[in-house]
Amino acid sequence: MKALLDWLDQRTGYRGIVRHSLYENIPGGARWRYIWGSTLVFTLTIQFITGLFLWMSYSPSSQTAWESVYYIQYQMSGGWMLRGIHHYTASVMNVLLVLHLMQVVIDGAYKAPREINFWFGLGLLQLVLGLSLTGYLLPWDQKGYWATKVATNIAAIVPVIGPAIQKLIIGGADYGHHTLTRFFALHAGVLPAAVIALLVWHIFLFRRHGITAKDPKRKPDEYFWPDQVLKDAVACLAVMATILFLVLRPWILGTGEELGAELGAPADPSETYSAARPEWYFLFLFEFLKYFPGGTEIWGAIVIPGLVMGVIFLMPIIGRWQLGHRFNVGLSFALLAGVGLLTYLATTQDKRDPAYQAAVKEAHRNAERVKLLARSPSGIPSAGAVTLLRHDPLTQGPKLFAKNCASCHRYDGHDGTGAKPTDEQTASDLKGFGDRAWLSGLLDPERISSTNYFGGTRFKDGKMARFVKRDVPKYSAEEKENLQKIIAALSAEAQLPAQREMDEREAERIKEGKHLIASEEIRCTECHKFYQEGDDPTAPDLTGYGSRAWLIEFIGNAAHARFYGERNDRMPAFGAKQMLDDQAIGLLADWLRGDWYEPSNKVE
Repeated sequence: MKALLDWLDQRTGYRGIVRHSLYENIPGGARWRYIWGSTLVFTLTIQFITGLFLWMSYSPSSQTAWESVYYIQYQMSGGWMLRGIHHYTASVMNVLLVLHLMQVVIDGAYKAPREINFWFGLGLLQLVLGLSLTGYLLPWDQKGYWATKVATNIAAIVPVIGPAIQKLIIGGADYGHHTLTRFFALHAGVLPAAVIALLVWHIFLFRRHGITAKDPKRKPDEYFWPDQVLKDAVACLAVMATILFLVLRPWILGTGEELGAELGAPADPSETYSAARPEWYFLFLFEFLKYFPGGTEIWGAIVIPGLVMGVIFLMPIIGRWQLGHRFNVGLSFALLAGVGLLTYLATTQDKRDPAYQAAVKEAHRNAERVKLLARSPSGIPSAGAVTLLRHDPLTQGPKLFAKNCASCHRYDGHDGTGAKPTDEQTASDLKGFGDRAWLSGLLDPERISSTNYFGGTRFKDGKMARFVKRDVPKYSAEEKENLQKIIAALSAEAQLPAQREMDEREAERIKEGKHLIASEEIRCTECHKFYQEGDDPTAPDLTGYGSRAWLIEFIGNAAHARFYGERNDRMPAFGAKQMLDDQAIGLLADWLRGDWYEPSNKVE
C-alpha cells in the first residue's frame, strides 16, 4: 500500500495538498465562531449531490415537470427523502449565509487586504438566493408558479427596460414552458457553475490571507487539524441533524403531514391562487413592498434594496476607520432586525387574514385531491396532471355552482364552496338532489313550500304543492308505504353512486314503485311523463329523473318542452344560450349527483 501511495504522490503531489489544507495556522487556536464557512461548503455539497440525483428523474417541461416531481416524491425509492433534504437544505443554507456574513462583519474580516474576498462572498450570497428563487418554480405547482410570477413581475417596473427584462426572464409574452426551461437552465447549470467559480476564488483568497483573529488571542496558535476540523465536523453533523429533523418532522411530531417537501396542485394559469407567497426567506421583501403602493413600488423593490446592497458592498471602505466599523456592525444588526420584523409581520398578518387562510385550505384540498386522482387506476392522462383537477367534478363543481347557481339556489345552505351568498335564496337547496331524503322532503306537506324547495318560486302554491299539502296528509298507512316505494323508484332513476347498493338490494320494491307512479292512486302521470305513461305532460318528464343525462339536459335548457316549457321560472338556459359549455355542465351535473372518483366507491 505504501508503494502505491508513494507512486500516487509522485504523480499528483497529494500529500503536499493534504498537508497544506490540514496544517493551516489558526491564530488564537480553534474556535466555534470559525465553523460557518465550513458548514456552508457542506450544505452546498449536499445541494449539488441531491440536485444531481433529482436531475436524473426530473423532466423540465410544463407538461411533465409536476409529473416527474410527483414520481420522485411518491414512487421513487427514497425520493421523498432526497427531495426533502434538497428543499430544507436551501432554507438552512440561507440562515448559515446570514450567520457567516454577520461573523465576518463583527470580526472585521472584510478589511484590507480581504476586500475582494468579501465581495466574492456577497456575490455568492446573491447566487444562492438566485438558486432558491429559480428552484422554487421547478416543481411547477400552483405555489411555485404564482409566487414566481409575482417575483418576476418586479422586473417589469424597471424604467424603460423593465418589460424587455421580464420578457427575457420568462421567455416570451407569458409564463409557460420556456419560463420553466430557462429557470431550470439557470438553476442546474449557469448558477451552480458561477457558484463553483466564485467559491474556488473565495476559498483561495481566504487561505491566502488567513483567518482574522480577535485580539488579544485566548490561546496560542494551532493548526487547522485536528481541533478546528473536529469543531467543523460537529457543526456539520448538527446541520445535517437539523435538516433531517425538518424532513422527518411530521413523523417525529405526529402532525399527519406528508414527509419531505410539500408538493401542491399542478400549475394552472386559468385558476387564481390567492395563497401564493414566496419562501420564508423572501417574505420580508414581500412585506416591505406593501409600504409602496401603486407607482411607488419601484422604491421598495429596486431603489432601496439597491442602495442597501451598495452600502454593504462599500463596507470594506467604510470600515477602514473604527467609527466606520462600528457603523457597519450596527447597520448589519439593524438590517437583521428589520428583516426579522418584516418576516414576523408578514406571517402574523397571514395568520389573521381569513381570506388567506381559506385560500391555503383550498390549496391544500386541491393538492391532496390531485394526488388522489393521480393514484387512481386511470392515473395521470397524457394531456398532463393539470387536467386532473380541470376534469374533476369534486373540484370544479362547487366553483361552477357558486358562480352560476348560488344567486338563486343553495347547496346545504351555502354557495357550494362554503361561503354564504349575499343574494336571497329564491330556489331549492340542491344538496342531495334526487336521493331518497331529498325527494322525501319534496313530498312532505310541511316542507314542499319551504325555502329549500318551492318556497321562493311561482310553484309554491301550484298544483304539485296543493296535492302534497292537501292529499298526502290524508294517506292511510298503506298509501304512505306506497309513497315511499314511489320515492325509491324515482330516486333509482338517478342511478346515484351513493345509493347504488341500496337500489340493487331493493330492486323488487323499486319495480313496484315504478308501477305505482302511473297508478290512479298517486296520479303522477296526470302532469308528468314517465316512460310511456302521461299523454299531456305539463311538468318535467320523470323518465331518468336526476340521472346524468337528465340533469345535463335540464341545466342546458329547463324551458325545453320536456321540462317546464313556458312555465319555466327564471332558470337560465345555460347550454342553449352557451352560458356554459358541455364540459362545465357535465361537471356540475356530476357534482350534484356525487359522481366523482373516490377509492372507496371505485367511481371513475
